[in-house]
Amino acid sequence: MKAKILSLALALALAVSTAPLFARAPQGDLGDAVRHELVMLPYYNVFDDLGYQVDGSTVILNGDVTQPVLKSDAEHAVKRIPGVTNVVNNIRVLPLSPFDNQTRRAVYRSVFSFGSLYRYAMGANPSIHIIVDNGHVTLKGVVDNEADKNLAYIRANGVPGVFSVTNELRVAEK
Repeated sequence: MKAKILSLALALALAVSTAPLFARAPQGDLGDAVRHELVMLPYYNVFDDLGYQVDGSTVILNGDVTQPVLKSDAEHAVKRIPGVTNVVNNIRVLPLSPFDNQTRRAVYRSVFSFGSLYRYAMGANPSIHIIVDNGHVTLKGVVDNEADKNLAYIRANGVPGVFSVTNELRVAEK
């Protein structure tokens, strides 16, 4: 009798441990699952900006990316999420330009090499994103205070070859 119970318990444990974990529905909000999938994309970096809206079971992707593959990767990653029935991909691929690449690097160095702003570049998903489109720079993301927001704008605006800077940084709520 003991051997039969032990055998049954072992079979049950084996069945539970080998069940595919990804088949389960996400434990939180659908928006949290979408956000997680987007920030886990391998080519997503400080020069890209991805956003999304959830409308029932439809996810609308938006933003700007530097690599065309990131647009399709984002769509495919979100489509795999349980509960998502439709994905509208409004992500815009920025022009592939050596001039814009040079500007991206220069703005990155100017902004993040400054003493109080370097912390915003830390981590896998920096809180300030630098979008460059034909020499026009847009700063997006979240900073701790209004001074850091203004300082990032000033540093980006001082880079030679930048035509304009749009500051869309938000100040985090305390």
